[in-house]
Amino acid sequence: MHISLDGFVAGPHGEMNWIKVDEEIFDFVGKRISEGDTALYGRVTYQMMENYWPAAGDKPTATRHDIEHSKWYNNVHKVVLSKTLKEADLVNTTIISDNLADSINEIRQQDGKDILLFGSPTATHSLIQQNLIDGYWLFVNPVVLGSGIPLFVDIKDKIKLNLLSTRRFTCGVTELNYTVDRP
Repeated sequence: MHISLDGFVAGPHGEMNWIKVDEEIFDFVGKRISEGDTALYGRVTYQMMENYWPAAGDKPTATRHDIEHSKWYNNVHKVVLSKTLKEADLVNTTIISDNLADSINEIRQQDGKDILLFGSPTATHSLIQQNLIDGYWLFVNPVVLGSGIPLFVDIKDKIKLNLLSTRRFTCGVTELNYTVDRP
């Protein structure tokens, strides 16, 4: 998830034009997400992704990143947290509308690779509050927004983390990869 230095994942109106991405980041992320076979989204992010990625790789102006990510997106199993979406006619997609903890833990028990959460601040807040996130993969952008949508809200209990890796990209973004330290 991209985050500002002061902890915001989007500006006050959801704007994300401050996020820096380039080929170096796309290549790095592409390798990492290939290790996951389940993508988790909130409804808003899912609808945004669904409107772009299924055909993005087919466009004449598609970049290598567009082609690779479109192929991955079309093959990955998508899980969407939503109380309003219905599963009718959704390809390779599961909707979770209630019993969040039970549903996520059921997915965790299945054979497979990593479950990767993309964007989706509201979904992220729900998962954090129910202690359902095993790690944080953050891309700290060199910007202070001052206000916006924070990554962490209403944290009741301290979350201890173990740093797995860091990486500085030439555009100034720093990747921080943590696992949650569970007692």
